[in-house]
Amino acid sequence: MSTLKLTLLQQPLVWLDAQANLRHFDMLLEPLRQRDVIVLPEMFTTGFAMNAAENALPEQEVINWLRHWAAITDALIGGSVALKTAQGAVNRFLLVEPSGRVHHYDKRHLFRMAGEHHHYQAGKERKVVEWRGWRILMQVCYDLRFPVWSRNLQDYDLALYVANWPAPRAKHWQSLLTARAIENQAYVAGCNRVGDDDNGHHYQGDSVILDAQGEVLAQAEPGMAAQLDAELSLEALQHYRAAFPAWRDVDDFLLL
Repeated sequence: MSTLKLTLLQQPLVWLDAQANLRHFDMLLEPLRQRDVIVLPEMFTTGFAMNAAENALPEQEVINWLRHWAAITDALIGGSVALKTAQGAVNRFLLVEPSGRVHHYDKRHLFRMAGEHHHYQAGKERKVVEWRGWRILMQVCYDLRFPVWSRNLQDYDLALYVANWPAPRAKHWQSLLTARAIENQAYVAGCNRVGDDDNGHHYQGDSVILDAQGEVLAQAEPGMAAQLDAELSLEALQHYRAAFPAWRDVDDFLLL
């Protein structure tokens, strides 16, 4: 499929109340149809809490909920959730296909300023999902600050960032998303939350969908709950990469 219909749901989250958050997203997802990818924020069942995994739903329950909506909407759907695993708690980005197939990526860069590295295990594997002819890189919040991890090895067309990124650093969020699109010659979508959490942090959202030259295709009003929709063109992306092949001059490196 050369055109990808993408939707981001920029929404407030109820602190540590998974059922309330799922009910809220139920209402938003009910009318959605004819989309290819639907993205929810980071830790969409709990908010960004260091004890979220202790209050987390079982992973299978979250997967079943995502499978239900993936089948109804006929879209790849997901966001990140705090989960308990045999190896410890993780901040796991789940993407589920209408067929029920599950893809997951565990957040690599844990936000030490909130002590996330003391409560969650860091992911070790970079994840690219192939979906309807598109290659999609999965990333979570603080990963955005580390360009080596998201370097395009000519293996993705769209990078998805889910986040709970506070308002005081909104400029960083906006600038880094644009930089990732330009330097990697790829579409970039950032889905952030809005509202306030129980730690006193305010989130203004600034969710956005960018093309490979950093131009805005869709943008949310700061501080407002919103649904962002955009149609991405694989032909346009390939044409741009062929006309301006900066990717041919990248430095070689290995991810250890």
